[in-house]
Amino acid sequence: MQTKKFNAVSAAVACALLSNGLMAQEDKSVEVIEVKGIRGSLTSAMDIKRESSGVVEAISAEDIGKFPDTNLAESLQRITGVSIDRTNNEGNQVTVRGFGPSFNLVTLNNRQMPNSSSLLTSGISRSFNFREIAAESVSGVEVHKTGKADVSSGGLGATININTARPFEMDEFMAAWSAKAVMDTSVTDGDSVTPEFSGMVSKTFDDKRFGVLASFSYAERDSHVDRIGTQGWSRGYPGQANPDTSAIDISKNPTLATWRTPTVDLEESNYSRDRINGQVVLQFRPTDSLTTTLDYVISRLDENGKMNRMSFWFDNVQEGAADENGTIINPSRMNDELNFWAWEYNFETENDSYGVNFEWRATDALSFELDLHDSTSHSNPGGLPAERIANLKNPFGDLAPVHISADFSGDTPIAYYDDTGVPGGAYAPENIEADLYQERGYEIENNIQQIQLFGKWLNMETGALDAINFGFAHTKYDVDSNNIYSDNFALGNGTLDISELDYEFRPGGVGFEFLPIYSANDFLDLVREQSLYNEADVRRNGISEETTAVFLSFDFVTDFNNMPINASFGVRYEETDVESYSVQRPVVGFNWITPIQLAKVLAAEELTETLEGDYEQFLPNLDISMEITDDLVARFSYSKTIARSSIGAMFPATSLDLHRAGGPFRASQGNPNLLPFESQNVDLSLEYYYDDGSYVSVGHFRKQVDNFISTGQIESEIEGPNGPLTDPSVSARANCPDGTVTDPVAACVSQPGDPAIAWEISTPLNLDATRVYGWEFNVQHLFGETGFGTVVNYTMVNSADEYDVYSLENNFALTGLSDSANFVLFYEKDYYQVRAAYNWRDEFLLSGGLEPTFTEAYSQLDISASYDINDHVSVYLDGINVTDESTRRHGRFSNQLIDYETYGPRYNVGVRGKF
Repeated sequence: MQTKKFNAVSAAVACALLSNGLMAQEDKSVEVIEVKGIRGSLTSAMDIKRESSGVVEAISAEDIGKFPDTNLAESLQRITGVSIDRTNNEGNQVTVRGFGPSFNLVTLNNRQMPNSSSLLTSGISRSFNFREIAAESVSGVEVHKTGKADVSSGGLGATININTARPFEMDEFMAAWSAKAVMDTSVTDGDSVTPEFSGMVSKTFDDKRFGVLASFSYAERDSHVDRIGTQGWSRGYPGQANPDTSAIDISKNPTLATWRTPTVDLEESNYSRDRINGQVVLQFRPTDSLTTTLDYVISRLDENGKMNRMSFWFDNVQEGAADENGTIINPSRMNDELNFWAWEYNFETENDSYGVNFEWRATDALSFELDLHDSTSHSNPGGLPAERIANLKNPFGDLAPVHISADFSGDTPIAYYDDTGVPGGAYAPENIEADLYQERGYEIENNIQQIQLFGKWLNMETGALDAINFGFAHTKYDVDSNNIYSDNFALGNGTLDISELDYEFRPGGVGFEFLPIYSANDFLDLVREQSLYNEADVRRNGISEETTAVFLSFDFVTDFNNMPINASFGVRYEETDVESYSVQRPVVGFNWITPIQLAKVLAAEELTETLEGDYEQFLPNLDISMEITDDLVARFSYSKTIARSSIGAMFPATSLDLHRAGGPFRASQGNPNLLPFESQNVDLSLEYYYDDGSYVSVGHFRKQVDNFISTGQIESEIEGPNGPLTDPSVSARANCPDGTVTDPVAACVSQPGDPAIAWEISTPLNLDATRVYGWEFNVQHLFGETGFGTVVNYTMVNSADEYDVYSLENNFALTGLSDSANFVLFYEKDYYQVRAAYNWRDEFLLSGGLEPTFTEAYSQLDISASYDINDHVSVYLDGINVTDESTRRHGRFSNQLIDYETYGPRYNVGVRGKF
């Protein structure tokens, strides 16, 4: 019913504007600014910064179909204060002034865009992924670092608007195309050279009364990642009765706390990605005062991956000593096993956006713009598991004793094993058996319907008041997710016959003699053929969020002591209603299958839970700029901005996250009453525009942020339909553990007389506040007519709260906070263009909570060069990460390695044309 109401209102307003516009017969001139080359792009971006109200940074396309970098995120990281996150050596999300992807709003042509993901590790996020849109279809990007009344709320760090081309913005006819070969030096399986194509055609008719634009791009990429790492670090788990703590520095660690990792891993991954982007834009100007734009934007992302991992699992550490910080650096375990893992990733993401826009100049002084769109992002259509996991192992214990250990005293761990007690060795086929499988992933459908009405009144008379801006917006944000999960942890002891499984071992490293190579899909086929597959449990969660906003702002133009002053004051008022739901079969008990595994026993019927929440916000802003001289501009801005809570944190259902025989038992529950993050922002800047395309600027910013979400934890029993959930592994009965998920043994299943489980339950709460402050320095200089130019910027960011690695409390600290710098040097003259771009980002907190993850400092050098064969055709070369930098992440301390990943350089060779 809500959708019908939305469409009815849209149609009514649209018809009103259209009918009024047809009666107006006034001239409307369109200024077309042609931007070409690096110098032109930088000059255009500088002009946007200088003329904008508030603090705005921009990137403009160098030419039609030619963006400065092969990836939008890679281009954005060149902006002062903007850093990026990378996946497979490719930028995918951005951090602005220390605020990570979830704190920034990304819009497409000023429209809020949906997002969806398939991997459980990605979660359910509002954050736009820049890998999903081709850079060739983008004409420019604006980064609004300060809030404004007429800009959609949701960007605490910044609101990033991506602009795509329109036919009325171009010449009567324009066509551009490009073809390139992508050469990834890391690829071992797959194609080391893959193609990318793009094209755009724009044509206007009848003196720009009608226009049409169509663009298309197709990109393939194969990539490879090598990793050494662990599955994280925990205090007190896995258990060790009496670790050697004699080396601990009690001045830093007075409680003699120790940290251990359950694993040490070596793995290689191979990925294949296909991406399609397309856009069709129709523009119609029936009168000089009315312009109608209809557009359809599409993107398709198809990702496949295969990963193989060699792993030692320290389910319990029998021996080990701590270093001065408390890290167990030499864990070992007797009579254990080796683990041989295989992963398969297969999922798609489909994005579709339909929009219509009306611009109507009612009079010389009064104009309106109505914009409507319906956009959907759908990940993993069809609901198949996005991730398939298989594990082989040695028979456990005295039958095939393998002694395992590791050394974490250095930057890279070294694994050790002793299989002398195993006849034939740990890698002999007769000593390898099946262990388990898992299937998991999300199917998410995220739909956004939005109406935005903007009005502007210009003061045609004298006076300080220059303009009044006003408007209305309604946004309906719907997310429906299916969490798909299936497993069987009891495939050992000959339960699954793997004689038909094709596997081999390749040489390994860092103590791993070999790396297993086999297919998780083939493993799952055997599971199904032998009737050992357990039907997937699908948990359904969703949220509906409706926001209604009105806004009003006033623009003033005056002077003080002959210094021109521009000021804008505005306020945005919003009301948001939230309703979330969860549908799942509740857990009634546990089935003790293996010495470790307690499998869930689910009720026969599904149960639906719903919760509601609401809040309202006043978001004022004040922007003042003063031209002290013709070249010197000073700015002051104050604004209040918000960022809404993550979707997954607002689902009402209780999730049983960890339940192993003997513990620990951990659960989590969402909270739909979470308030948005709020930030009071103050910006001061001084900008000196001393020559064409050249300027220097310094800025200071301060943000007081409230309503930060922290994890509140309680210890409590959890009620199932039949009473508290109990643990059947405490008092062993019969021959337990025994049975399977589908064929349980009654004695090994929870009974009312078993001890009730004490769960550690985590719930997100608005608990914390912090202050963020920093400095931004930027120099852009064009060396006259020499053809040389440079851009140098540096951002310093600090916070009142930093993660204390020696504290055992649940420390609150802002993730993503780090200093960053860029150095770009280019030469552009005659037919040649060469650019080198160096980016550096200091260490930052990737995730906090009980145990943190830090990403270490990272730098990358990219290069590009092109040669114009003639006015229409050019050839080019791009190099990404040419110095082959790696990424390293760790826990509390540097030797608590989590990931060390290497990717290799990537090069593009192509040809580009335009007409």
